[in-house]
Amino acid sequence: MTVAQELTLAAQVRADFPILHQEVNGYPLVYFDNAATSQKPRAVLEALQHYYQQDNANVHRGIHSLSARATDAYEGARDKVAAFVNAASRNEIVFTRNASEAINLVAYSWGMSTLQPGDEIILSVMEHHSNLVPWQFVAQRTGAVLKFVGLSAEQAFDLEQYRGLLSHKTRLVAVNHVSNALGCINPVEEIIDLAHRYGARVLIDGCQSAPHLALNLPAMDCDWFVASGHKMCGPTGSGFLYGKLPLLESMPPFLGGGEMIADVFFDHSTYAELPHKFEAGTPAIAEVIALGAAVDYLSSLGMDRIAAYEHELTAYLYQQLRSMPEVTLYGPLPKVDGSGRAALATFTVEGVHAQDLSTLMDQSGIAIRSGHHCTQPLHRLLGVDSTARASLYFYNTRAEIDRFIAALKDTIDFFQGIFRRIRS
Repeated sequence: MTVAQELTLAAQVRADFPILHQEVNGYPLVYFDNAATSQKPRAVLEALQHYYQQDNANVHRGIHSLSARATDAYEGARDKVAAFVNAASRNEIVFTRNASEAINLVAYSWGMSTLQPGDEIILSVMEHHSNLVPWQFVAQRTGAVLKFVGLSAEQAFDLEQYRGLLSHKTRLVAVNHVSNALGCINPVEEIIDLAHRYGARVLIDGCQSAPHLALNLPAMDCDWFVASGHKMCGPTGSGFLYGKLPLLESMPPFLGGGEMIADVFFDHSTYAELPHKFEAGTPAIAEVIALGAAVDYLSSLGMDRIAAYEHELTAYLYQQLRSMPEVTLYGPLPKVDGSGRAALATFTVEGVHAQDLSTLMDQSGIAIRSGHHCTQPLHRLLGVDSTARASLYFYNTRAEIDRFIAALKDTIDFFQGIFRRIRS
């Protein structure tokens, strides 16, 4: 993508995001915390407002006009998400509050009812806590055993070690598609194919891929895929689980209550057809409708176009960071064109704690994240307790990267000046 194309894309999208046009501490906002949550375009905000102002009613339960309109919009969002991931059936999409709930749904419904003592669950050391803690619960209650894939020399998924961990005891492989800390794009197609050779199921955490990459889940051949709406321009409180239809049909309900039933008697109940079997109670109607609007927005831009633009931003960001000797970067380096990894940089600065770094950057209006990014085991493995992370999205620009780099250099100079005064 050329600079002219970048300017065209930036000019097209930035006006759609009201939150980006503000000052923080007297400076124009630079929002580089997109891996934690993305900002919302006006179309998503308007979808939320329209539902509450025009269509506010419960779904599936009423025949009056408001309920019918709300139901149509809610179920229309399911069609949009299904098309977004190329699902074979709309019934393969289950709405959840977020990816964490989607993983817990699989853990409690499938994991607790299927796994036996000695069965093995393979995770990676780079997993977000949301794709680790639920499987710890399952292992503790079923007697299943957790095993972990380590890092390659490039700090990416160690595919050769993974091959060695697989066995006929492997019942589940649960890994992220893109690491929120290392930024590596894991070879999920090969991971899935190898697991299926042993009869294992595979869950892919797509929180960092769904907002950035074109998805074809049937071609990927994962058994389950989860994502959070708030990371893909949708509202908080929205997410989804994709599952292969026969597998979802075989799984027992996760929660009991209204919506997920067919008939209820005093001593037993029968359950609704998919996907409603897994959507107990009143859902997050407005949020799901707005998630549909977010999917429309991303689709209108084109996921391939978004990815290409982010590759160029990534190449430029890494070019700048690698020129700074005080900065240590984590995760694999991008290719020359910026592809091969996510548009985020996790790093430390010699002599500066990540929290101090983030605090001072905020004084210049630049929002980055510091901490363990919900990957404490990975940080222990890397030998650091905290890192800084700058994560980009398609509405960010080279000019913002320049401001980030300038502020980072000023921050490093500030701390180096303090150290010089202490030593003197």
